[in-house]
Amino acid sequence: MTEISAIAAELRDRAGKGAARATRREGKVPGVIYGAKQTPICIAIDPRVIWAELHKPGFKTRLFDVDLGAGGKHRCLARDVQFHPVNDQPIHIDLMRVSADAVVHVKVPVHVANADKSPGVKRGGVVTIELHEVEVTCAPDVIPAEIVIDLAGLDIGASVHVNQLNLPAGVTPYHVGAAATVVTIAPPTVQRADAGEAPAAG
Repeated sequence: MTEISAIAAELRDRAGKGAARATRREGKVPGVIYGAKQTPICIAIDPRVIWAELHKPGFKTRLFDVDLGAGGKHRCLARDVQFHPVNDQPIHIDLMRVSADAVVHVKVPVHVANADKSPGVKRGGVVTIELHEVEVTCAPDVIPAEIVIDLAGLDIGASVHVNQLNLPAGVTPYHVGAAATVVTIAPPTVQRADAGEAPAAG
């Protein structure tokens, strides 16, 4: 089940760059809720709320129930956050409205587990993540927070491909070939010097 986070926001009366600048002067981050064949809604969010959510895992794979007070609640996915080029503060957020029967495309982060149980890693092999994210299509309530690849038992030269991923029911890869490599265990790039080799004379 996809994690759902509740956040509060305010309605903004106007769209446009001038209105967005005015929102920032008030200490808020302007944003928009769009999608589901409904009229886009301009919103403002406390930047501390955005930072708190950004620092949790799976920002773009979690669902958000955005509470606009009298404007109702909207279930959304975070699609984009724009940051100031100098101070890295969030300056705009895009949220896509989703319905229970929708099908969404989401990029899910890839992580590896049990590297300590990999014979290849124990022999000096290098774990290389070729795809740090895999785009999938699924219903909103089954979006995986992450794709975990188990390295236990894998030796040097082993590869894990898209068609070998353990995805939940109803989740399928999108825009990526079944044979695409996700993770490999490559041979060591530098051979260790013999332990008994004497250092070169200075």
